[in-house]
Amino acid sequence: MPSDSTTPAQPAPASASDREITVALLGGGTVGSQVSRILTDSADDLAARVGSRLRLVGVAVRDTGKTRPGIPAELVTDDAAALAASGADIVVELIGGIEPAASYISAALEAGSSVISANKALMAERGGELHALAEKQGVDLYYEAAVAGAIPLLRPLGDSLAGDRVRTVLGIVNGTTNYILTRMDEEGADYAAVLADAQRLGYAEADPTADVGGLDAAAKAAILASLAFHTRVTGADVYCEGITEVTGADVAAARDMGFVIKLLAIADSTPSGEGVCVRVHPTMVPRTHPLASVRGAFNAVFVEADAAGEVMFYGQGAGGEPTASAVLGDLVTAARNRVSGSRGAASSTYNDVAILPIGEASTSYYVNLHVADQPGVLAEISQVFADHGVSILAVRQDGQGEAAGLIIRTHAAKESALSATIDQVSGLASVKRVVGVMRVVGEQ
Repeated sequence: MPSDSTTPAQPAPASASDREITVALLGGGTVGSQVSRILTDSADDLAARVGSRLRLVGVAVRDTGKTRPGIPAELVTDDAAALAASGADIVVELIGGIEPAASYISAALEAGSSVISANKALMAERGGELHALAEKQGVDLYYEAAVAGAIPLLRPLGDSLAGDRVRTVLGIVNGTTNYILTRMDEEGADYAAVLADAQRLGYAEADPTADVGGLDAAAKAAILASLAFHTRVTGADVYCEGITEVTGADVAAARDMGFVIKLLAIADSTPSGEGVCVRVHPTMVPRTHPLASVRGAFNAVFVEADAAGEVMFYGQGAGGEPTASAVLGDLVTAARNRVSGSRGAASSTYNDVAILPIGEASTSYYVNLHVADQPGVLAEISQVFADHGVSILAVRQDGQGEAAGLIIRTHAAKESALSATIDQVSGLASVKRVVGVMRVVGEQ
């Protein structure tokens, strides 16, 4: 029987579009200012893509007195710790380094915030514990911008190729070194002169050690290997060799043989899949290989998988807008998850394979020797190579008399065997000096 009283109308449930997604930004530098600008300029488009508006609630910086185009002055704070732990839906970390970034991200995750980071060093060193904390809290942790800037790379590795078996990942992941090596190859320029130009143009830092020493690429290699082979790899697991010893003579010799020198990050598994070797070093690449055409400050990563075959990702690897693009891609994904009440897939590190030392890596080599110009030298050197099981592919003699030299290219051999060969060859009376040794990849 109907009641005489009037039942008050109940409010309709709030739709996803009625709920704002709050965003806290740690870092207001080149990338941070671009992220802030895009959040403002593209607010309507982003709301349509997410299903809810994104509202920037604070930007933590070191110097609050500095003018920062693209960042509303009223949002600026110097209390990064408080902003990180504020409980914003999403916290974006763009300050770099290990600490205090790690503490800020941990605080954000503990507060229930999803986290977006561009911090390759931190994710390479402590990504495991941060992923575990994110999983415990039921929130997202994304870091597409940590490797290769604007190039969509980490998500394709982790998601699109998740059903495939990756065998090799090799790529150019540092724009500074690629710019330097490109100039040396195209102009015959000297390393020191090109480095100075790179610093003047802003491609290299005042202290370029992390770039030219390979450390930046090594952190990225660790992240790529972790995703590709579903095992935890840290920066300490990566063999690292930079470009500071690459000479004009090396570049010229590579050019004469149809190669170009690149600083490559390489991660490959053994045929059985029971071990992974991860390394960064200068490498000779055939000019017919797709990576050889990657010039200047661009990045590219080449992936070989069982079913997909060969796949290459290419684009701008650094800079404010390219990196901000990767950050915003992660931000939209995390925001969509917030709207739908879900979260992305957890980090996949089920495959606890052995991390192999560089001595177990197998590749081809270029060896440049300054030798005595006398009969029997080649036979003596060839015997040493044979004794260590290193097969010679080709030999070229350069010069004569005091300038006599041998350039040797080998078939694939273990790094340990080649190292023992060079140790013995360098002790021969007929060998005046080992001018250079470089690895070769990409030959058919």
